[in-house]
Amino acid sequence: MFTDTARIHISSGKGGDGHVSFRREKFVPDGGPDGGDGGKGGDVIFEVDKGLNTLNDYRYKHKFSAGNGQDGQNKRCSGSNGADLILKVPEGTVVREIESGKVVADLSHDNLRQTVLKGGRGGKGNMNYATSTMQAPKYAQPGGPAQEIDVILELKVIADVGLVGFPNVGKSTLLSRVTNAEPKIANYHFTTLNPNLGVVDLGDGKGFIMADIPGLIEGASEGVGLGHEFLKHIERTKVLIHIVDGASVEGRDPLDDIHKINEELEKFNPDLLKKPQIIAANKMDAVYDESENDIIDRLKKEFEPKGIKVFGISAVSGKNIRELLYYAYELLSQQNPEPVVYQPEFVYEQDSAANLPYTVSYDEEDKVYVVEGPRVERMLGYTNLDSEKGFEFFQRFLKDNGILDELEALGIQEKDTVRLYGWEFEYYK
Repeated sequence: MFTDTARIHISSGKGGDGHVSFRREKFVPDGGPDGGDGGKGGDVIFEVDKGLNTLNDYRYKHKFSAGNGQDGQNKRCSGSNGADLILKVPEGTVVREIESGKVVADLSHDNLRQTVLKGGRGGKGNMNYATSTMQAPKYAQPGGPAQEIDVILELKVIADVGLVGFPNVGKSTLLSRVTNAEPKIANYHFTTLNPNLGVVDLGDGKGFIMADIPGLIEGASEGVGLGHEFLKHIERTKVLIHIVDGASVEGRDPLDDIHKINEELEKFNPDLLKKPQIIAANKMDAVYDESENDIIDRLKKEFEPKGIKVFGISAVSGKNIRELLYYAYELLSQQNPEPVVYQPEFVYEQDSAANLPYTVSYDEEDKVYVVEGPRVERMLGYTNLDSEKGFEFFQRFLKDNGILDELEALGIQEKDTVRLYGWEFEYYK
């Protein structure tokens, strides 16, 4: 089963917490802090595996997590880092964040490995917070939280030229004749259930990659039939070749087919119609008397004034195939040589200040409640407590961070004193 779309949940590893401990040895009565740092959480990494051509590995498993970092230990021992999670995907896979639709990563061309989620950083142990004025810090930094998102993986084939057209018009036959591809060929609708790629070699170093895009039908852009599943594969191509049934073997009107296919392309992505197009009227070997077949003339009259070249070909006999391929190569050489790559748009936002440590304690000697730690220091660094708005922000900070709840849990009463570094306040509910 060919799978070119998958929805999965990915999460990096949580960072290990920093440790609070103090050196306790014989003959060392006042050992300093020796709490070690926590280990870093594992990253989530997408990596191209050249041996893959589908997303089948993600059909049944939908949740993937990197390893968590280990907590720090005493005696300045750091916790081990969590294991990275490496997700293998075929080249051409685009990773999008589901809620916003923004591109997280495009695994194609030069970008064959990308870290999409960072593991939480390891928390610092209390040995890092000792200063000349704070020689016995009783707090450590918690590990950074994991990052997690829901993403959709979309495989978009990497080809220069795309063959488009209704089912059973001979796209697979043409591809098999002019490239090294070996698609399944049969006289049934929708026998092509996955895009096939092949290399067209014109000699003298000339050539390009051609893709047979599975047959489209009316309503494909709205999800009717199977066509909608494969429209995305056209987005990376630079030239489109419309294959139509020039012999009207099944009674279809080739002009009407081209207009309908272009309507589906426009509904799916209007930019697709900006790509250069060529029309190849196939199955001309089935026309007994070409003088009585006016399809080629009608196609040329309709489309060549619009700059779209028309060829009457036979994928079976090889008629005009070489001319078609050389024209496609010429058209391709006029396009921007830069590959079609989707630039990352999604940025994972995370508030690092909320992960800084703090402690709430009661000083028996001075009869005051003490709030201290890097989170409080950072808040004081950008807050003007002498202003009314600054003091209101300070009060919200104490409430939102749970500091008021911790003070009440310690038994604080109205008019008791709270000390924050150089500031002292009377507590009021």
